[in-house]
Amino acid sequence: MPKLTGRESEKAGLPPGTMVHIGKKYTGECKISILDYDQKHFQEREVKDVKECFPFKASPTITWINIEGIHDIPVIEQLGKDFDLHPLILEDIVNTLQRPKMEDYDDYVYMVLKMISYECKTSEIIIEQVSIILGKNYLLSFQEGIEGDVFNPLRERIRNKKGKFRTMGSDYLAYSLIDAIVDGYFLVLEKLGEKIEDVEEQLVANPERSTLHALHQLKRDMIFLRKSVWPLRELINKLERRESCLIQEATSVYLRDVYDHTIQIIETIESYRDMLSGMLDIYLSSISNRTNEVMKVLTVIATIFIPITFLVGLYGMNFKFMPEFNWQWGYPMVWGIIIASSLAMLFYFRRKKWF
Repeated sequence: MPKLTGRESEKAGLPPGTMVHIGKKYTGECKISILDYDQKHFQEREVKDVKECFPFKASPTITWINIEGIHDIPVIEQLGKDFDLHPLILEDIVNTLQRPKMEDYDDYVYMVLKMISYECKTSEIIIEQVSIILGKNYLLSFQEGIEGDVFNPLRERIRNKKGKFRTMGSDYLAYSLIDAIVDGYFLVLEKLGEKIEDVEEQLVANPERSTLHALHQLKRDMIFLRKSVWPLRELINKLERRESCLIQEATSVYLRDVYDHTIQIIETIESYRDMLSGMLDIYLSSISNRTNEVMKVLTVIATIFIPITFLVGLYGMNFKFMPEFNWQWGYPMVWGIIIASSLAMLFYFRRKKWF
């Protein structure tokens, strides 16, 4: 499970709305990109000064402003001032420990989601918090600054007039961002499913301590995914029911499809969790059975040596008058008794299928 840096205790005692960045700083400089479009016009550019974004608030075209690097408090604060965002929203944007949620402020809708990817080389889940503010003709998105995201295909479709972006409103753009994030969950679950299959094969063939470690890591990943996806269902459900006037009826149909995908992801996560719990029980049973097999072999060996120990102990006594000491065949007789008793017990144990 990914490790988060920063703690809520850093905000203890501060007034509500105080902006304190909680999380890891992934990029040195805050990057601001703007996509502005309608059916006929399109422009894309990066700006250095956040004040250049303000004129797009009242523009009749659809504007997507993306901020990468929420650690830059002055930039977030200035953007919030220009777009009249509530101080509590700005506080939540710079806090990467937020749970997925939606808040309706009449003029705009604030949403928090978790964008998740899987690093194959380290087998680590990488999480990035994405905050989205949906306005009438604009959309603001805030990312932590991790290199790469799942939005590049959307940018290409906007540039090349593919899909319905250029004919739909900002609510359709918000749907597309949410859909891209949700689709990313399927890729992560596919990788985790392959890893679960590998661990299951190890569990059946030769369970070791490394197998137990892998099981615990997978269970932690599933707990983390569950915490990220379950609240997302409520968020999409609110959007689909059009609790905000910013969501058009044409877009709610697409949101219904995203809701179905979210339910499918939740069911997959629950199935994987049940599988991992069962695999952990199998691991413990396998270790117990292996211990029992070892103890059974040791018990058989100890049982065979009981009469042998009795005989050598008997003839190891230091009495002077023991008639067997003077027998010519006394020594071979003792060996014969030892071998015969051992073979008899081995035959009996084998017949009983005790080993």
